[in-house]
Amino acid sequence: MQYLEKKYVKKDSIEKRDYQVNLANQAIDENCIVVLPTGLGKTAIALQVIAEYLSKGTGSILFVAPTKVLVHQHYEFLKEHLTLDDISLVTGEDPIQKRGKLWSNSVVCATPEIARNDLNREIISPSQFSLVIFDEVHRTIGDYAYSGIAERFENSSTRLIGMTATLPSEKEKATEILTRLKISRVAERTEDSPDVKPYIQETNTEWINVELPPELKAIQTLLKLALDERYDVLRKNGIRLAEQQSLSALLRIRQFVLNQNRRSAKPLFTAIRIHYALNILEAHGITPFLKFCERAQAKKGVGVKELFEVDPNFTRAVHLAKEAQSRGIEHSKIPKLKEIIKSVTGKTLIFTSYRDSVDLIFNKLTEMGISAGILIGKAGEAGLKQKKQIETVQKFRDGAFQVLVATRVGEEGLDIAEVNQVIFYDNVPSSIRFIQRRGRTGRKDTGKLVVLIAKNTIDETYYWIGKRKMTSAKSMGEKMTKVLEKNQEIESQKTGLDAFL
Repeated sequence: MQYLEKKYVKKDSIEKRDYQVNLANQAIDENCIVVLPTGLGKTAIALQVIAEYLSKGTGSILFVAPTKVLVHQHYEFLKEHLTLDDISLVTGEDPIQKRGKLWSNSVVCATPEIARNDLNREIISPSQFSLVIFDEVHRTIGDYAYSGIAERFENSSTRLIGMTATLPSEKEKATEILTRLKISRVAERTEDSPDVKPYIQETNTEWINVELPPELKAIQTLLKLALDERYDVLRKNGIRLAEQQSLSALLRIRQFVLNQNRRSAKPLFTAIRIHYALNILEAHGITPFLKFCERAQAKKGVGVKELFEVDPNFTRAVHLAKEAQSRGIEHSKIPKLKEIIKSVTGKTLIFTSYRDSVDLIFNKLTEMGISAGILIGKAGEAGLKQKKQIETVQKFRDGAFQVLVATRVGEEGLDIAEVNQVIFYDNVPSSIRFIQRRGRTGRKDTGKLVVLIAKNTIDETYYWIGKRKMTSAKSMGEKMTKVLEKNQEIESQKTGLDAFL
């Protein structure tokens, strides 16, 4: 094996891979987004760019990542591979007095919110950094903290670099990222690139269909009846809605209804609530559905009282759910999980989008005698603080338990090397999240991905949306490259013409 030889990189510590060297060289020369499938070493590319900028000695380096666990992971990686002592880690858990000192180091790994806030408070200045690296750069949209950081570097010569496993599947979002970070190049490799091929482990994907048990089907029918009634009222009130009922379509008309069609507010907000309840029932089962209902009732929003106390279909649905729960019925995905976990030796990572569902899966696995751990974000009373999240991941690596049940916090960048299979307990209608979840397996060896789909439910709808988005995300790098080339052409014509005039 050949090792990377570079000033500031520890000798014999990083394997030299041509595609990494080439992508790093592109990123050194211009503002650039590096798009590379998960598990192929984006951090090793960042390391090479950082080493190059340290050699230039023109300023310090900021490396931002969306979660504390991820920032901590990058910090550990850089400490291990750079011949440098002044690398610091800055998160919101450090008091202001201490942060000043941490910010003065040569390399700083930080969470985006704290970097943005300290730039705004002028505790740090954009001029002290020669390089900023944004990990999981696809998040640079809307008012996410990355956008705020980029804004502060608008008029500086600081090099900005983004890294991601995939660009968004929507052209507007991809364009927004490129514009905000003043990107002039997309440096991309896919799993089919010849120089990447030798390093790719295969991931076999299996889609497993399950039938909802009759108890869930009965509740599903009642919820759909309650939903149909609201759709009828909305249509009578002159609101045009497509035949197929989608939650996103309802969410889109909220503002319009509040501003211009107030009498539709009650049916609209009730319909949105029923949609959520239905989706949770279909994809996650009885207990998460009941927990959702409890919370919705406690919030006492528009039409809540009527829905939970008067509506015959909805009240009956809740009653049937409580009955099913008392008989231990949850979802047909639960027994299926046991079967899938038993079929593969080694570690399994289960993803679910919903926190109540994490608890349910964890409790059921424990009942079945399968050792499991939980990885969730820090929000809320039950949330895991950063230290606990890092501990959990470490325990899973060390084999303290066989299965890790995780929410979204486990999707991004977590390096858990020997996961033998990943199970999606629910399906996600997002190409980015799908690719990230899948990327948690198949790092050292052939991986297995299992996606559970409950027939005739939201899972199936998301399957088709996801498929469509994956296809358009695949070609987004090429599309953006064309856009950038065209812009550069226009720029060079401008300067030529200006000079002539």
